Amino acid sequence: MSVQGSIVIGGGAFAGLALALALRQGLGPDVPVIVADPALATRPSRDPRATAIVAACRRLFEAIGAWDDVKDQAQPILDMVVTDSKLEDAMRPVFLTFAGDVEPGEPFAHMIENCRLIDVLVARAEAAGVDLRATAVTSYDSRPDGIDVTLGDGSVVAASLLIAADGARSKLRERAGIVTHGWEYDQSGIVVTVGHERDHEGRAEEHFLPSGPFAILPLTGKRSSLVWTERRAEAARIVGLSEEEFHGELEQRFGLHLGEVKALDKPRAFPLSYFVARSFIAERLALVGDAAHVIHPIAGQGLNMGLKDVAALAEVVVDAARLGMDIGQADVLERYQRWRRFDTMAMGVATNSLNFLFSNKSTLLRTVRDIGLGIVDRAPPLKNLFIRQAAGLTGEVPRLLKGEAL
Repeated sequence: MSVQGSIVIGGGAFAGLALALALRQGLGPDVPVIVADPALATRPSRDPRATAIVAACRRLFEAIGAWDDVKDQAQPILDMVVTDSKLEDAMRPVFLTFAGDVEPGEPFAHMIENCRLIDVLVARAEAAGVDLRATAVTSYDSRPDGIDVTLGDGSVVAASLLIAADGARSKLRERAGIVTHGWEYDQSGIVVTVGHERDHEGRAEEHFLPSGPFAILPLTGKRSSLVWTERRAEAARIVGLSEEEFHGELEQRFGLHLGEVKALDKPRAFPLSYFVARSFIAERLALVGDAAHVIHPIAGQGLNMGLKDVAALAEVVVDAARLGMDIGQADVLERYQRWRRFDTMAMGVATNSLNFLFSNKSTLLRTVRDIGLGIVDRAPPLKNLFIRQAAGLTGEVPRLLKGEAL
């Protein structure tokens, strides 16, 4: 393997840290890997959200050596039910159920609190020799044989490749002149952790209500994470309620099947949007995660799409280095873009269609979708295909998503 210049990753959340570990593992110590993010100064992480990690992405974390450190804090999703009803309906009939493993003993997803996973990734990156810097990438200048990256502390790194993992409002994407296409939804996602009297037994629930999906996702212990979609104005009203008033709104949607329910933290509302970058690459620059795409959370695939970017880019870069190629050259990065762009566009179309189909009050559409859900529920091969698709195990799967180290 030829020795390359440094790789700088702007952004130290899931995608940036996982990519740093994968590159460090695949390239060895001769290629310095730097992660720059002011948020790295905050230890431990304070991210209050929780995330569903699908089977393929769990394999990625296993392959980069992070899963063993966090698996005891991850809740397997053993079962999932889907209902379609109005808010005032007394009964919520189940139209679709998912149960079983993608492979024997391997659930199709796990739920984990973001702060726990971030802290494990930071610790693993430090142990692996990744250079973590609590500062931002402020500017960069590409040249034919490299890219000079300036950090907020005034230092300049001569690198072969810069990776933008700095989120939906990516400054690196903006500086590269890469535009996005998409739109804002008139919806916000309310996120809150709740405690309940009875054990959820690893069951996730997704209730499709006219304003959007109300997802109950199991966490360890008698706790669940809610992703609750409402129109923006209504979401703002709900999160501004008193504790008692919020409990009333929560109970109306959650129900009493798990006994008394209580919010364990302050609910927060996040505006929802959809966009895809016109290009995932520029000169010696690659976009991953939310810097490249943001999709509706209706299918729970946002973070997992970013981790698929990580797996594909890491494989492309490591393969190029082993062939003695310049890892930042255009044809190397173009391979990454070809690999990820179609899948991203397809998932965007799917989530937009699902949101349109389910987040409305049309009786006709409700009848059509309920018939469709019933057909899928009674067709095991089709249901198994959906499970494998949701678990990230269909199509051209990068090695890391198969659990294979680079």
